[in-house]
Amino acid sequence: MATVFAIGSNGSGQLGIGHKEDVSVPKPAIFYSESLPSSVKAVAAGGNHTLLLSGSGQLYWTGDATTGACGSISPDSVPADPVFSKFQLDGDRPVTRVAATWQASVFTRLDSQGMNTEVYSCGIGDKGELGQGQLIVRLPKATRIENFPPQDTQVVDLSGCMSHIVAVLDNGEVFGWGNGRKGQLGEPAGIINSPRKFAGVPFKVQRAVCGKDFTCLVGDPTSGELLVLGSDKWDIKAKAPSSVPGWKDVGASWGNIFVLQADGNILSWGRNDHGQLAPTDLAPVEAMAVGSEHVVALSSSQDVLAWGWGEHGNCGPLPNSEIATKTANVIASSKFLPAGAKIATIGAGCATSWVVIEGISQAHS
Repeated sequence: MATVFAIGSNGSGQLGIGHKEDVSVPKPAIFYSESLPSSVKAVAAGGNHTLLLSGSGQLYWTGDATTGACGSISPDSVPADPVFSKFQLDGDRPVTRVAATWQASVFTRLDSQGMNTEVYSCGIGDKGELGQGQLIVRLPKATRIENFPPQDTQVVDLSGCMSHIVAVLDNGEVFGWGNGRKGQLGEPAGIINSPRKFAGVPFKVQRAVCGKDFTCLVGDPTSGELLVLGSDKWDIKAKAPSSVPGWKDVGASWGNIFVLQADGNILSWGRNDHGQLAPTDLAPVEAMAVGSEHVVALSSSQDVLAWGWGEHGNCGPLPNSEIATKTANVIASSKFLPAGAKIATIGAGCATSWVVIEGISQAHS
């Protein structure tokens, strides 16, 4: 089984640790179910809710469910304390990808043919975040977006930020919806209420990541084409390289872009008023997860590192009450794990950080 540890902002119970106080020392998440995840594939976080996607395609939620971003909630299935519960869905087809805006959730499921062609949304989307058309601004139940993706295509990547969503298809095309007033969803700029294709992208896109007012599109790692659309605040476009060949992973915070390179170094640019950019003395890393204003990384020596804006404890305990870290803090380490246990997944959300350890028992209520 996988044990999920969390730190950071918790005012709405979005850490799922049984209470609503911020924590800076990792605490185990609690699951309101005996069917616990054997592994965790991804973490997606809105402003006040968190979604965990298990390796088997089961979706879990915790935090503020009043927006509808956590789907249909029956009164008898809601625990008294904030812990993770199963996301209620019709049928047993697995969820494959998940993203979140501030008050909404978007995810994909396999269809009856095993293709990733079903896209669902729920929650509040007064700027088109639900992708369900101009008249649908609130959905308390996960509802499929009709007529998307186009026939004979499937979704291979899904990303969201404050108020927009971007999906990459297997043919290299990109579609987006939500707040596109700064051009982060292509031209013409404006509110996009249903999935709209990005026009004029000069390469086949393989990965997309969303910042607060921008979108970064990346091509095949061999050539590493890169295109940033939207606001140029923090020089997010002006300082972007023309290409990032050999990229291993790409992530975006509200005001930064991070590229994990094949050699374990992280290329970063954008906002740095709270130490968001990758520290110059950062050790080589194997994986990274990018939050709203901070980054979590797994070093090659199996330490979990965090840097950036740590006001809510999401970068671990900070000296002298500093809210920003100048260098990376170690928030977890494999050195202290029992034999047979390993750090399997890391995650980052809105001032929250996540470490998933496999090989030790998991808490449930």
